[in-house]
Amino acid sequence: MAKPGKHTLEEILSQPKSWAKTAKLMAALRGEIAALWGARPWQQVVFTGCGSPYYLSLAAASLFRQLTGRCAVAAPASELWLNPAGTYLGAGDVLLVAVSRSGETTEVLRAVEAFKEAKRGQVVVITCEEKSALYGRGDLNIGLPWAAEQSIAQTRSFASMYVAAVGLCAICAGREDLLAALGELAPLGEGILARAHKRMRALGTGKFSRFYFLGSGARYGLASEVSLKMKEMTLTHSEPFHFMEFRHGPKSMVNKRTLVVGLLSAAQGEQELAVLREMQELGATVLALGDEIKLAGARKVAFHSALPEEARGVLYLPALHLLAFERALGKGLDPDAPTNLDAVVKLSHA
Repeated sequence: MAKPGKHTLEEILSQPKSWAKTAKLMAALRGEIAALWGARPWQQVVFTGCGSPYYLSLAAASLFRQLTGRCAVAAPASELWLNPAGTYLGAGDVLLVAVSRSGETTEVLRAVEAFKEAKRGQVVVITCEEKSALYGRGDLNIGLPWAAEQSIAQTRSFASMYVAAVGLCAICAGREDLLAALGELAPLGEGILARAHKRMRALGTGKFSRFYFLGSGARYGLASEVSLKMKEMTLTHSEPFHFMEFRHGPKSMVNKRTLVVGLLSAAQGEQELAVLREMQELGATVLALGDEIKLAGARKVAFHSALPEEARGVLYLPALHLLAFERALGKGLDPDAPTNLDAVVKLSHA
């Protein structure tokens, strides 16, 4: 019998190598992406997916707006399929970025079909499966076969598809520095995995009853994703919030069995640190992640990357993947086989 979590651990630990291949691919696609972006006066960019890729879309849309100053939003694929008027603008060309690990998720396929039938614009596909139903339906198809997984919970695939999305944002914004920075992520990720594993095991096996993941800007989508990993792998109460919003009610749940995880930014670092200090005063244990961290009494994962903040988002993920993985093992669960979940959601009635 295979050791519990065998595939998940391998996928977590191997993700930096996958990032490197993805960064190389995005550099090679620079010309095609720039041509696509320059082909029309795009009125809106819509990122979509289901589950983890939806949270990726939240992060990518925020980053796209920040870098380009253009209208970019994220929506679950089911909303684009069943309630398109709630997302799309009434007129103008739309660029749809459809993200799916498997390329077989029913809602994503239906959303792309409906988009094409309505002749709203063009489609970019990001997937790990080049033989899938989705791959090939885009006007530009970004395939990452090296990021494909055997596990149900997405770790390597999510992180690699996020690197691809950041590359897309950087190219559309004309930010060559960010595109180049993606090629420097892999050794930093390997260093984080090596330094943080024991600390994440200690936290993962701690006597916490609830977890809160805080992130603002593009980091809110990442906080949502790692919160989902905690739910999927460990069946633990876990929620994501924007930093400042956590004070407006949710902090009432904080006690000595709470772990508050902060995905710190450079630009708003002082405001975010103030939130974490307040949670410490309420009895929470705090785990802070960021490039440089000045927070007494907190558990810390510092990147020491010196990369542009917009390029280093993926560095928040490896340690938090390990946190969920170790908590699952500590609870006697198998991270490879989360309860009630399937690797691909296909709807027979759609």
